[in-house]
Amino acid sequence: MNTAEINILKEIELENPIFIEALPGLGHVGKLAADHMIDELNATKFAEIYSPAFPPQVLIKEDGIIGNMLNELYYLKDVGEDNLDLIVLVGNTQALSPEGQYLVCKDILDFVKGYGITRMFTMGGMAIPQPVENPKVYGAASDEATIELLKEAGIEIRSNDGGIVGASGLFLGLGIRQGIQGACLMGETPGYFIDAESAEAILKKLSLLLNFEINTDKLDERAEETRQMIAKAQQMEQDLINKANTGNADDLRYIG
Repeated sequence: MNTAEINILKEIELENPIFIEALPGLGHVGKLAADHMIDELNATKFAEIYSPAFPPQVLIKEDGIIGNMLNELYYLKDVGEDNLDLIVLVGNTQALSPEGQYLVCKDILDFVKGYGITRMFTMGGMAIPQPVENPKVYGAASDEATIELLKEAGIEIRSNDGGIVGASGLFLGLGIRQGIQGACLMGETPGYFIDAESAEAILKKLSLLLNFEINTDKLDERAEETRQMIAKAQQMEQDLINKANTGNADDLRYIG
């Protein structure tokens, strides 16, 4: 029984496409990177995915218009110097339950495998305590050859360091069982805001791995907005601390 309902919008033919997963997660790092790639490279949506495993709700968008919880598949042809075909999975949600995660990921992987994928990259965030100026990108892979490719791209390799939770990990695990090579790219992020800097770091590494160029100016703008937001939050926090300390000092003088 399939858990995912896949609505094909356009019939397509691709040549040995690479599958890229970037569903919402920590800091929305992978999703932001993939959304930017879709916009900049003019990807075309060819399928929508619905599932009872998704949250039981709809989203209210601008002007009160309602949108479904869904995943979407886009395709790109002849990308970069190697003329690669890509299938990109994005969306506004992941499945809620562990069982739902397994079933939805399996259904999607079975579907995209029909286009002949043999390689995949998943993208997400890796939690750190505080924001950093230049986020590092960490990686893990299904095989030693892919690990070497990650190293050549300057990606730090995670080793004996926990797991990869959610779709970004499950797609890789399910792919191994079907002979699909894969890697996860993880950008450092505190995770409590939409982290454009980490998304840009991941996107630059992916472009190195797949040998294509992409303009990240809009991500730079978003990153600057994020920096300003953090600076304002830190200043507000410091103002509250200073006010509290001043109040304590006044209270002590009054008592003394």
